[in-house]
Amino acid sequence: MKPSGNTILITGGGSGIGEALAQRFHDAGNTVIVAGRRLDALEKACAGRANMHAITLDVESAAGIADFTRRLLAEHPTVNVLINNAGIMRFEDVSTKRDLADAEATITTNLLGPIRLIDALIDHLKAQSDAAIVNVTSGLAFVPLATTPTYNATKAAIHSYTVALRHVLGNRVEVIEMAPPAVQTGLTPGQETRPGYQPLGDFTDEVMALFQQQPTPREVLVDRVHFLRFAEAQGRYDETVVQLNEFAAKARGV
Repeated sequence: MKPSGNTILITGGGSGIGEALAQRFHDAGNTVIVAGRRLDALEKACAGRANMHAITLDVESAAGIADFTRRLLAEHPTVNVLINNAGIMRFEDVSTKRDLADAEATITTNLLGPIRLIDALIDHLKAQSDAAIVNVTSGLAFVPLATTPTYNATKAAIHSYTVALRHVLGNRVEVIEMAPPAVQTGLTPGQETRPGYQPLGDFTDEVMALFQQQPTPREVLVDRVHFLRFAEAQGRYDETVVQLNEFAAKARGV
């Protein structure tokens, strides 16, 4: 992925990792479009920045994604990079029968949303120069957190989907996976200041340095996520599951 001169769409761009990446890619000399549900948050992310634009997107709706795609390409026909960042994370107790609304919403947003948006934009992207798709997964795609089982499953599914997409597209569209560790954002209540999580600024610094590499790594992995990403390959999977879940419980004070 070339470091500048792109027109980049970032979903979930009004807060957290999406907002931080949007502003840093804009600083690097790219036109950036941030998309999400809340126009006020998107406009705040864009404030004072020329060539940074906000468009509303309901990622949970197939019809909403179709409508969004029409508006996006009418206003920004040079889009050549899609960063699928929008996602939700819900705590669940799978030890007893429960309301599955959170699980179903997580699957719709985290899995169906990116698949639908890729499908809506793939023909357009194949026609662009230097086109790229970046799918944001998680370290939890590789080692699960017991309290967020559906979230883990959706991120593992997007990891697999990304590998398949890369194989199919070959050199027509560059396909990159970014798997964050636990980062201090608003993804879950209290996470912005949770002890032991990576500060957002430090995470963004590392990520942007990796995106500056040429060629861009197929997997953008900051140092902190290697512990999870390579646990199985390094023969320490079972103990890593225990260590991760003990760390998470301690960090949340439960």
